[in-house]
Amino acid sequence: MQRTSTLRQLPYTLLGLVFLALMLFPVYWMVNTSFQGGGTAASSSFFPTDPTFDGYRRALSQQTGNLLTSLVVAIGTVVVSLAIATPAAYALSRFRLRGMGVFSFGLLIAQMIPGIVIANSLYSLFNDVGLLNSVPGLVLADATHAVPFAILIMTAFMRSIPPSLAEAARVDGAGHFRAFWSIIVPVSRNAIVTAGLFSFLFAWSDFIFALTLTTSDTVKPITLGIYDYLEGNVQSWGPVMATTVMSSVPAIILLVFAQRFIAAGALGGAVK
Repeated sequence: MQRTSTLRQLPYTLLGLVFLALMLFPVYWMVNTSFQGGGTAASSSFFPTDPTFDGYRRALSQQTGNLLTSLVVAIGTVVVSLAIATPAAYALSRFRLRGMGVFSFGLLIAQMIPGIVIANSLYSLFNDVGLLNSVPGLVLADATHAVPFAILIMTAFMRSIPPSLAEAARVDGAGHFRAFWSIIVPVSRNAIVTAGLFSFLFAWSDFIFALTLTTSDTVKPITLGIYDYLEGNVQSWGPVMATTVMSSVPAIILLVFAQRFIAAGALGGAVK
């Protein structure tokens, strides 16, 4: 019986492996091309028989500053997003104030607005207040995309927390802020990590805000670095792919180490 069940599942397993190989093939080709000296991506061999690190040496010498800029912007976006979204999510989950439903609906609408629309609107504002071509400007712009998502994620999780936890702290004399900081925040660690991770990924992979709100080379995230780099190196894809591989490493590392927090934070609000 068990062997029959295994044989029945075998075609689905093979089909899943085929789909997995198709989805991961672009990643393999990116890494493969990064170890090959020159030529186009289409002319690269299927396997780097004579691997070289020239592409990585050129990428490090030309793109290190852009990588650091993206890292600073992404970390700043996480700090700003969590500082705003965490208390906002607590308020939405605990207090029944007039207009909360409209506010929650507005958060959903904010997720549907195309980034280019927000970027064009922010350009005029940032030009007036002097935030163009600056790290704080990119942080605030990326936070406009990350904050609504973070609030929705954490609100769903905090609503699943028993109100008695905060009420017990209030009985002991703690105020709303003390109960929030000492009770709700530690319990909501999974949701906060999940929201912070997605905020980081939003900022790290941003292209629209970076392209619209930066008009010089003084502040240039890695996404713009790849874009400009590609224009000047279309016949030498090794450095281009090496830069792409390096820009993928931080996101991969974060996802590997935070996957258990993502699962718990994303699903915690659905189960009481």
